[in-house]
Amino acid sequence: MDGQIVQNESFLVWLKLFFDEGGVFMYVTLGIWLWGFGIAIVKFKELTFKMDVDGPSFMNELQRYIFSNDIQGAIRICSGSVACLPKVLKGGLKRAYQSSDQIQNALDATALEVIPKVESKLSAMTLFANVSMLFGLLGTIHGLIIAFGAISKADPSQKAEILSVGIATAMNNTALGLFSAITLLMTHAYLASKATKIVNEIDEFSVKLLDIIGTKKENEGK
Repeated sequence: MDGQIVQNESFLVWLKLFFDEGGVFMYVTLGIWLWGFGIAIVKFKELTFKMDVDGPSFMNELQRYIFSNDIQGAIRICSGSVACLPKVLKGGLKRAYQSSDQIQNALDATALEVIPKVESKLSAMTLFANVSMLFGLLGTIHGLIIAFGAISKADPSQKAEILSVGIATAMNNTALGLFSAITLLMTHAYLASKATKIVNEIDEFSVKLLDIIGTKKENEGK
């Protein structure tokens, strides 16, 4: 236990030294990374716990209600979920007794309302990744200016010390900028894949719902 505490304290000391050596741009880059990662956490919760649903299972359940002539029951199932797919299918089910074109229009209208919410905030993450990397680069250049300034202006006895400070500033900013950009871009890729899955299921099961309702009407007309 004591060894773990010592290790934690050593890490905190190293982290403080890392930021102190990097200079002010380190804190700017860290702030941007924290902001971007905060958005990622919020978006992860939205996509995972609010917007997503098991599309095939949900569609199978709706299909049973539709073929049992219980459209209202199918609508109730959709109303009981806050996910995006049920919202879109609910729009189509409300017009189940109208023409195929009207059902399609209802599905499209609801999808146009829902899909932007699924994809929102994702572009901001790439922006934060790029900006944090650029601030890391700016800190790197700042460190190199210090390093080269030491060679041309400093007292010979202090050149080595100032040069090492400048190089440390440059390398630390480079490391933090790359860490920030890589983690944010990887997180964005993961969240974008979840958003794409939701959008693809909306497209797929909207077409299937239209086909199921059309098939049901044809069977009733025979």
